[in-house]
Amino acid sequence: MLFNAITWSPSEGLDLGILTLHYYSLMFLIAFGLGWYIMKSIYTKEGIPIEKLDSLFIYTVLATLIGARLGHVIFYDWDYFQHHLLEIFLPVRFQPEFEFTGFRGLASHGAAIGIIVAMYLYRKRVLDKPVLWILDRIVIPVASGGVFIRIGNFMNSEIIGKPTNSDFGVIFQNLGETFPRHPAQLYESFCYLVIFLILWFIYWKTDKKQKEGFIFGLFLVMLWTVRFFVEFIKEPQVEERGTWLFNTGQWLSIPFIIAGFYFMYRPSKK
Repeated sequence: MLFNAITWSPSEGLDLGILTLHYYSLMFLIAFGLGWYIMKSIYTKEGIPIEKLDSLFIYTVLATLIGARLGHVIFYDWDYFQHHLLEIFLPVRFQPEFEFTGFRGLASHGAAIGIIVAMYLYRKRVLDKPVLWILDRIVIPVASGGVFIRIGNFMNSEIIGKPTNSDFGVIFQNLGETFPRHPAQLYESFCYLVIFLILWFIYWKTDKKQKEGFIFGLFLVMLWTVRFFVEFIKEPQVEERGTWLFNTGQWLSIPFIIAGFYFMYRPSKK
């Protein structure tokens, strides 16, 4: 039946013979590739030289990965990394024993901050446009990318939801579990798809993009509101904070939501 629990036990990735392409990495490749094509259509519409898109791609990729990594380190695991600074940007762990971990531990709040900073630098060095003009457009592919990143989390059986205490849900067999949980990753992925479609429609079919910062602000409000409420059915990522009124992800989302409303409703410059 539709509401019966689904047993989830995927492989690590696609076996290409000489290496295994992990699903999480594949989702990142899809997210960045699709984002490039989305921005290409926007730059073409705006009459921006396509050669400036290559720089935007590099800025966005580096900002996403570096920002997300530092966000995880600072917001979620500083107690460990303050004593293991070398491991922050290395795909290995030295304690309690040497282990190849891959590049795991990324936080979306850190990625958001990184992208905002990167767009400021991109504006200063490459594209002579207001930073809000750039942010109004870059958040459209960012929203689409979030769809695939959360699918990657689901494939990795990470950022899991709380038990449903019913027959509905997903049994993450790779975690050695026998009870169903909320597929919180898929809830977020679906919501991000809706957000992407809304932003895409507003950009192409309305004149809201004429007010600089409106689409960026709407993105902040919608995306982080989704994150705030989905966190209620997620297992806390930092165990000792699980008894707080809100968890870390929710506290970090609130400033973004407030900033979003500001950019949406701030007075227009004369």
